[in-house]
Amino acid sequence: MNISPAKRYRLILSAVHMVYRLVNSTYTVKELTLRLTRLLCQFIRASSASVYILDANKKSIAEASYNNQINIWREGPGDLKAVSREVIGVTRGDTVFARTCIGLPLVADDYLGAIFVRRLAGDRPFDAFDREMLSVFAEQAVTAVKNLQFNEEHEQVILGSIKSIGHFLKKKGGWGMTHTAAYTRIVQMLGRQLKVSREGMRALEYASLLHDIGVIDIPFSILAKRGSLTSREFKIIRRHTAHSVALIKPVAFLKPVLPVILYHHERYDGTGYPSGLKKEQIPLGARIIAVADAFEAMVQERPYRAPVGVDAAIGEIERNSGTQFDPVVVEAFLALARQKNFRKFLSLFRRQAYNAVHEY
Repeated sequence: MNISPAKRYRLILSAVHMVYRLVNSTYTVKELTLRLTRLLCQFIRASSASVYILDANKKSIAEASYNNQINIWREGPGDLKAVSREVIGVTRGDTVFARTCIGLPLVADDYLGAIFVRRLAGDRPFDAFDREMLSVFAEQAVTAVKNLQFNEEHEQVILGSIKSIGHFLKKKGGWGMTHTAAYTRIVQMLGRQLKVSREGMRALEYASLLHDIGVIDIPFSILAKRGSLTSREFKIIRRHTAHSVALIKPVAFLKPVLPVILYHHERYDGTGYPSGLKKEQIPLGARIIAVADAFEAMVQERPYRAPVGVDAAIGEIERNSGTQFDPVVVEAFLALARQKNFRKFLSLFRRQAYNAVHEY
């Protein structure tokens, strides 16, 4: 394909700009590589594209692929034996340049993986300019992948440190300081049912893990108290939302989570705390967390009361639709609860909640 120097320059500049925009609107390696494969098919006119990312120990590999119809992510621990020798060779520094396939290594300080584009046998063969364009994408992508990997590792260290506080308190026997794996799952399922955005789902995940972490500043004698709380003790308990926000506020990537955490005890009718917000004044994430919180609280044993059954908890949430809870979120919860598999999951939710209390 004959391309003038001016057009070549414009195409290369366009590729750099497109990857730059992609990187600045992407938060995870998975999301970046999936979107990159779609961009490659469009820009290089490939029939399919794949990006392979090695783990830190070079023992397993993840793959993002696109064939102009389906975008797929296959995550480790995928054994390296599961991919072709051709792919393994490129992840170790080889290159592939053939009529229907180009493969280049992703190289920073070391080999991070590989990037491939392919065409069908009847398509126009790849040429030197296609290889040059793929090289531009590879060079831009490898820096982004490296930075995102570092950020993800950094985030996990911070999240792990914060969650360890809750696990420590849980061992001491207090209530409401950690949530089961089922709790996070139910929050995510509600988010998907309500078609929450990608960024909103990420905030929901973090909020489900961290929203009660501020109880570390609540006297343990109150948290572990058997019997009803006094009005003074309840006021102290109410401060935990502000304490949670203060604890994680210095962490920049958690900034979008703060409103969800601060307002997850607001009520739809405006009688909640800390600010008496009502209806749509309350962030959607906080309204979702409120329903999941209430369900878990009812089916989980607490020092001052026995748990209730799954059906009773669902009925209580339905009865409080429009007062304590957002009717839209309640309807999403009830729609899920009518599904057989979800009902089984709610039973698992209750067992995990029981085990969380009795395992120490």
